[in-house]
Amino acid sequence: MTAILILLFLGAVMVYSSSSVWAGYQFNDQFFYLKRQTLFIVFGLVAIWITMRISYHHWLRFSLWIYLLCLFLLMVVLIPGVGLVRGGAQSWIGVGAFSIQPSEFMKIGLIILYASLLPKVQKGLKHFAKGFLPILLFIVIPFGLMMLQPDLGTGLVFICTGIFMIFISGAKIKHFVILGGVGIAGFIALIASAPYRISRINAFLNPWEDPLGDGFQIIQSLYAVGPGGLMGLGFGNSMQKYFYLPEPQNDFIFAIIAEELGLIGSTFILFLFFVIIWRGVLISLHTEDISGSLLAFGVTTMIAIQVMINISVVIGLIPVTGITLPLLSYGGSSLTITLFALGILLNISKHAKFPVR
Repeated sequence: MTAILILLFLGAVMVYSSSSVWAGYQFNDQFFYLKRQTLFIVFGLVAIWITMRISYHHWLRFSLWIYLLCLFLLMVVLIPGVGLVRGGAQSWIGVGAFSIQPSEFMKIGLIILYASLLPKVQKGLKHFAKGFLPILLFIVIPFGLMMLQPDLGTGLVFICTGIFMIFISGAKIKHFVILGGVGIAGFIALIASAPYRISRINAFLNPWEDPLGDGFQIIQSLYAVGPGGLMGLGFGNSMQKYFYLPEPQNDFIFAIIAEELGLIGSTFILFLFFVIIWRGVLISLHTEDISGSLLAFGVTTMIAIQVMINISVVIGLIPVTGITLPLLSYGGSSLTITLFALGILLNISKHAKFPVR
């Protein structure tokens, strides 16, 4: 909980620092994004306070209904005139600036469903056609709806979390080898079907080929990370937030952190995430209830994957995908759902039996 609260505080501070210039120019209020992020944090803290006090067994009891509701929202967002388009993706439902992103809700919906379902079908997972493939449908259908938006970043976190949960439930490795071959073919087809994804791959391989076009974002991100050095340029002294790095308070907030706080500040952020992930793994290992253990593992895996993908994009290890950094990036749906999930994890920890030192 301490690590979570420190990250929330640092997130609010860095959202202000990274967005103040753009907010002052666009809204004539340098605190615009900070005010909204503070409101999101309040909503998130209410969510984590509630879920910490509700037994995780209640979520498991209604797992199918939660999943179906999330699936329904994923369908609704695709209805013309209902779903809101931002950044080229029709991924939001709401009115104006106050909206929700159903794909974020679907991530926790799948985790709760799998935590309830997988222990019941554990033996059947050994059979490819009768057990393994049917359980995959709970991933494939929502993932297909996410691709129609399109929202590849959230889709990757979603599908990887589900696959890891199936894997630790006892599915055979050879089944994943087959699935991996199909997945690679499907991933290539997804890239080929959208020209902008091909452009992102090209920009990843050689961003300097088109420095003012497809390679602009990653180049500006590296221009932020590099000069940060060991100690950073100091809080508020980022140069890249002056209209170089587009919307730095969102997916690329870690670049501004690296620029202003340097390697030391960035390492401290990674350490806090490591604490959360490490504690999540311990909770999962020491929960005797299999469903509770799977639920804790799923929440921890979701956060770990999202952190790795976001930071890998920022430092140029993988192509650009639209995905937020948990607890730090600006945004309501992602922050609230992350805290909601962490509240469930903290509730599970009450039932875990840790060894006495």
